[in-house]
Amino acid sequence: MTNQQIGQPPALSEMLVAGLAAILGDRLSLNPTVLEQHGKGEAYHAAQTPQAVVFPNSTDEVAQAVALCAAHRVPIVPFGAGTSLEGNVQAVRGGVCFDMTGMNRIVAVNDADLDCTVEAGVTREDLNLFLRDKGLFFPIDPGANATLGGMASTRASGTNAVHYGTMRDNVLALKVVTADGRVIMTSTRARKSAAGYDLTRLFVGAEGTLGIITEVTLKLYGIPETVSAAVCPFDSLEGAVDTVVQAIQLGVPLARVELLDDVQIDAVNRWAGTDLAIRNTLFFEFHGSEGHVAEQIATVRAISGDNGGGDFQWASSTEERNRLWKARHQAYYAAIALRPGATGWSTDVCVPISRLAECITETRADLARSSIPTPMLGHVGDGNFHVIFVIDPTRPEEYAEAKALNAAMVARALAMGGTCTGEHGIGLGKIDWLEAELGEAVDLMKAVKMALDPQNIMNPGKIFRGVEALSASA
Repeated sequence: MTNQQIGQPPALSEMLVAGLAAILGDRLSLNPTVLEQHGKGEAYHAAQTPQAVVFPNSTDEVAQAVALCAAHRVPIVPFGAGTSLEGNVQAVRGGVCFDMTGMNRIVAVNDADLDCTVEAGVTREDLNLFLRDKGLFFPIDPGANATLGGMASTRASGTNAVHYGTMRDNVLALKVVTADGRVIMTSTRARKSAAGYDLTRLFVGAEGTLGIITEVTLKLYGIPETVSAAVCPFDSLEGAVDTVVQAIQLGVPLARVELLDDVQIDAVNRWAGTDLAIRNTLFFEFHGSEGHVAEQIATVRAISGDNGGGDFQWASSTEERNRLWKARHQAYYAAIALRPGATGWSTDVCVPISRLAECITETRADLARSSIPTPMLGHVGDGNFHVIFVIDPTRPEEYAEAKALNAAMVARALAMGGTCTGEHGIGLGKIDWLEAELGEAVDLMKAVKMALDPQNIMNPGKIFRGVEALSASA
């Protein structure tokens, strides 16, 4: 497993620790167990622990603590639910971890405007539970029950992205604490603005390298009149992918369409107790009026049949739909359970949908030659798919094999005009691919980083290398 810790960080000064304690009281922890809990996400990257963890309850506390860390040139690592997959939260230079889960208040819901403002530690499930009785929902749903601040930081998406977009499309404004402790609003609640630079989208996806998000203003949507969900098995991966591409090209407004290959379906059946046919399978969901949903279903069933699809298995009740999508959302954990004691490495790419079938089938052919269990799944409606390498952590040769397979998949996606990461972020795991994807634009990104964080204290070591202004803490 990789470990990119950059030397042994200098000890935190007594003055800094005392200052943090004055701001946060007993919500400052130096406990080794707490530090270890905040040293990694849910991926294969080795734990790299911070030297202290703070649990702020307000933007003001975040601002004071950031200003203090800046004065001592101490690294800062924001932390939400700890569900990141590319080493986004590892404290590669030690420092202070800011656990944002205590900032879990829903600040405002504006029903008439279909928006809300929440603190960064609110989770997607908690928000939707609160919104349900108002007839509203927030659609972005990564597999984990992530915090909305973390979802914004990694530019997350999920099963609804084909219809509702990603976090980039659904964040209206942010409250951010900058690297020197200032508090800014990146925009307003207006649905469009031509006022200045788009700072909102600068911070969405920045992985905490430019500042700490403390509040998020989000678009909301009305719960659809009719919701219908189904699964359909296919004779081949190509047939399943072609079905999705043809439906999208015909303009069918699919709310959700997810691909799980036969290996992943087997894992889901074992984990969730489902009885799905162990074949390459599409999960569909349709939203709209009753008549509109019926039209969508008829079109998609016809396309599926032409591409080797079998009978549709319907989840008609709310309970059945929830069970179906819960099984899909837990696919990562189901995959790891295929091999007790294993470590999961979930990687993703995204390509233009016209190249999706080619990219998936070539990748699947590579994986078929591997001895490592490698379930494949994806949000194929927007060209995004994942591979989960289920690795024995005691066998370094398996990690080396997975690394080579991942490299081949990423190189293939880039050659097809795609990206090395559709939704996981760069973190540590995709650093080596960013320049291959964006070339000289990476130098411009570094310039932005140094303009906003000249000391390089905000989540240092992530996204790219070669930003070294950080000096020893005092």
